[in-house]
Amino acid sequence: MPKDYKDLRSARWFAPDDLRSMGHRSRALQMGLSGDDWEGKPVIAIINTWSDLSPCHHHLRDRAEYVKKGIYQAGGMPAELPVQDFAEQFLKPTSMLYRNLGAMEVEETLRSHPVDGVVLMGGCDKSTPALIMGAISMGIPFIYLPAGAMLRGNYAGQKLGSGTDVWKYWDERRAGTIGREEWQGVEAGIARSYGTCMTMGTASTMMSIADGWGLTLPGASSIPAPDAGHKRMSAACGRRIVEMVWDDLTPDKIITWESTRNAVTVAMATGCSTNAIIHLIAMARRAGIDLTLEDLDEIGRTTPVIANIRPSGKDYLMEDFYYAGGLRALMKELGDKLDLSVMTVSGKSMGETIADAVNYNDDVIRPLSNPVYHEGSLAVLKGNLAPDGAVIKPAAMDKKFQVHSGPAIVADSYAQLKEIINDEDYPMTPDSIMVLRNAGPQGGPGMPEWGMIPMPKALLKQGHRDMVRLSDARMSGTSYGACILHVAPEAFVGGPLALIRTGDIIELDVPARKLNVRLTDEELDARRKDWTPPAPRYERGYGYMFSQHIEQADKGCDFDFLKTEFGGPVPEPEIN
Repeated sequence: MPKDYKDLRSARWFAPDDLRSMGHRSRALQMGLSGDDWEGKPVIAIINTWSDLSPCHHHLRDRAEYVKKGIYQAGGMPAELPVQDFAEQFLKPTSMLYRNLGAMEVEETLRSHPVDGVVLMGGCDKSTPALIMGAISMGIPFIYLPAGAMLRGNYAGQKLGSGTDVWKYWDERRAGTIGREEWQGVEAGIARSYGTCMTMGTASTMMSIADGWGLTLPGASSIPAPDAGHKRMSAACGRRIVEMVWDDLTPDKIITWESTRNAVTVAMATGCSTNAIIHLIAMARRAGIDLTLEDLDEIGRTTPVIANIRPSGKDYLMEDFYYAGGLRALMKELGDKLDLSVMTVSGKSMGETIADAVNYNDDVIRPLSNPVYHEGSLAVLKGNLAPDGAVIKPAAMDKKFQVHSGPAIVADSYAQLKEIINDEDYPMTPDSIMVLRNAGPQGGPGMPEWGMIPMPKALLKQGHRDMVRLSDARMSGTSYGACILHVAPEAFVGGPLALIRTGDIIELDVPARKLNVRLTDEELDARRKDWTPPAPRYERGYGYMFSQHIEQADKGCDFDFLKTEFGGPVPEPEIN
């Protein structure tokens, strides 16, 4: 049954004939509005992550105007509400430290204002999960509007991919094969427009996941940020959210176990970022869905990578993906690996939204019979070094390292790590395993993207470009290499990673999903007795709260008190 005006949240603020509502109407009039703007109409929030220090979202100030246009066209009243920008490049020590804070800001901004539905505008890595987590917890109708990827980079006639080519050329700079002039050429050519990274990094991964979950207009995640179609999509989001409010199409009707499996399947097929695991678990748990590492690994084993996009692919970038048909075409190729009966924000089933999708380039979007990699993008490892799990990206590593053992070289901090990797004479071999610890959720703090440890100069000068690297940190989704990440429990809280020493033999077996250190339980117990917990990273402020409540990587790094099952539902605010 469609809603009546009296049933809208915003009507509680504007409709009653009482003292407080008179004040609300009076202040709305103060802003130049009139009763024609809100009477009988839903108020639609536009949550905007634009800022002057957010290059990925630099166009969202403009796109908000198109959203407003769509809301007006559909008979709603727009209200733009700014929140944190989540600028991956500039937030230190890491934007992940602020994902949950951003989710709280979104939830409380929506709850405390007279709004009936919301368009969430984001794209850069942590913005997508933060916005969606907050909106799920609030529970009103929402559409996610993805910022879209930037244009592909260019230098000296070569296509450049965000992040991926930065790491590659940085290794060459450190190896001495390119000079300052070439390095500055890459610097100037790799980011040529607004929009997110145009590799299948965390930003494109999370936008694709939202699309595959049914939380965007169909195919919206693939539209490049500078494309005129992105403006039209923004206006369409404004029109559709008004309809969703009247239809009461709330997130609980879209985010189900079946649609969550679709989102995971899509992620694996795209060659997704390792960060997808943390964010998928956190978002699903906000919806009361107990998604686990085991679920992710199980789906990954039967879902091949079919998006030939860097870094898992070799030749193409997100712009090419869009021209090939985008995510709708990829989902069409996945066929019965998806549950096409699930509902989407469009008001149609997933099957209806992709029925007419066409794959225009089967080298960019491969058929299942010719995948980029025979399994999904990610694998979950367990063993005595990672009892609660660790993550690796087999599709983006040298296959010779998938079964490997070697001696550990342990760094307790990034400063110590840099001393090792910058020492051309440091004693190591290609079999060595570089270990960074105390870089997890608490240790980082915030689990920074330090996990793609730069190749040591001692190996670069010998011509090596990959080695096994292991940490409790994350890495950028644009990264590649034999990097074991998200080791849980992290070293800072006393996980087994805290107990290993330089020279210990670490054993990796990706096909068997094993990660162990060649030590007995008795040896580990003896070392634990000698271990001293490190001093807290924070003693006051937000950092202190973060440290007290952050969960480990295998649980999604949410705050424990934000889980759906933590307590009863939050009531609507009193208006007195």
